[in-house]
Amino acid sequence: MRDIVLPEAKPALEWIGGRVVQKVSPQRKHALAQTRFAIALEAWARAGGRGTVGTEWEFRLKPPEEVRRPLVPDVAFVSFDRLPYDDEAAADVPHVAPEIVVEVLSPSDRQRDVDEKIRIYLACGTNLIFLVDTEVQTVTLRDAFNTACYSREVVLEHPAMPDFALHASELFERIRPKP
Repeated sequence: MRDIVLPEAKPALEWIGGRVVQKVSPQRKHALAQTRFAIALEAWARAGGRGTVGTEWEFRLKPPEEVRRPLVPDVAFVSFDRLPYDDEAAADVPHVAPEIVVEVLSPSDRQRDVDEKIRIYLACGTNLIFLVDTEVQTVTLRDAFNTACYSREVVLEHPAMPDFALHASELFERIRPKP
């Protein structure tokens, strides 16, 4: 089987459900949630010397018995166990799945595309996926065994991320100007 290789483009291209899908240029709510999650995840990873966090980072993933294809999560965490610190070449476009994926949903996202990305991530070894919906202000956590949807009032925690805690409301609140 040949790998799916797509040309570089901005916004990035992904291979989902047998077709090329271009990521949406995020609007303000999407950008704020993505940035805030990335900052929280980076602080957690850095404090524990756990691994690398990136936004809009291309991964080339190969579920069992399928072709390798590009996916570009909004935020991703890969541990140093999975992607060693000294392997700079492999880190540019990893061929391993990130342990943690954050996808901030866009109004134009098709549910079947979101479901397919979840399937691919989990089949390739992702431990936890956060689906952030800025319109209804919820965060859904998906792992290999469970799906749970939380409101903005909840502190986001999961056994796959020891010592990580993020108030979901932080993903949705606008910063107010000082009086």
